[in-house]
Order: sequence, then C-alpha cells, then structure tokens
Amino acid sequence: MKKITPLVLSSILLLGTVACDNNAKTSSSAPDSTEKTGEVPTDKTILANKKDATSQVRRDQLNADIRAREQRNNVSGGSTNRANSDLASEVRSKLEANIPSGQLTVAAKDGAIVVAGTVQNQDQLNKIDALAKEIKGVKSVKVAVKIATATPNPKQ
Repeated sequence: MKKITPLVLSSILLLGTVACDNNAKTSSSAPDSTEKTGEVPTDKTILANKKDATSQVRRDQLNADIRAREQRNNVSGGSTNRANSDLASEVRSKLEANIPSGQLTVAAKDGAIVVAGTVQNQDQLNKIDALAKEIKGVKSVKVAVKIATATPNPKQ
C-alpha cells in the first residue's frame, strides 16, 4: 500500500497539470494555441458561434462568470497578481461576450495576455486590447489576431 500511494498521487498531480495547461478559447473552432491564427471560418461556423454567444443564457453565464471572478478576487484582497488560468478565462469570457463571431484563443502569463485567432472586421480587432485591459490583473496585451471574412460552406 505504501508503494501505491505515491504512484496514485503523482498520477493525479500529472493529470491536473496537463488539464490546467489548456488555453481559453472563445469557440470550439478557435485555434488550439496562440501560436496559430486559425482557419478562415465558414458562414455556418460564424452563425453557430454567434447564435451561441449572443443567446441571452450564454451572455448571462459570461457576465455572471466575470462578476464572480471579480468578487472572489476582491475578497482575497484584490490582488492584481492572479493565476494565469483565471486571468485567461476571464479575458476569454469578456471577449466572447463582446465579439461573438470571433474565433479567439487566450493565454496568460504573469499578467501578460496573448490573444490569437480570427475576427470578422477591423472594429472587432480594435476592441480586443481595450476589452482585455478592463480585466483586473492584465498588465499587457499582445494581439496576434487576423481579420478573416467568412467563406461559404464547401459543397458536399
């Protein structure tokens, strides 16, 4: 039993480390890392993402998530030094609520935010920096996002 316990504990820690390494994404079709900009979305993908992000239920979830994170941060002393995953998730929620047709991936490290992916127009691209900086704890924002207009669905 004494030999199995460290094995089980180390397995759980390894799984937790791998699970926590995920980047926050605004949609399932967003790129998997901030090193990629993603593919040009199809009309169908944009409509599905926009429908989900603009639904009242989803907007309420995003706003509640942002409020809860801010309240937890304020209760814990209001520190601007926040966990990378918490910061990335909160920025992702903010971007998803305000840029519903974007396909964005957000990563954070020590208050530095990197946003990658695609948006539909210049106005959406211009919003990213300001929206990310509204989140407490964001020190800098690197925007590696491209403007990609939708392509029609390929015939099947």
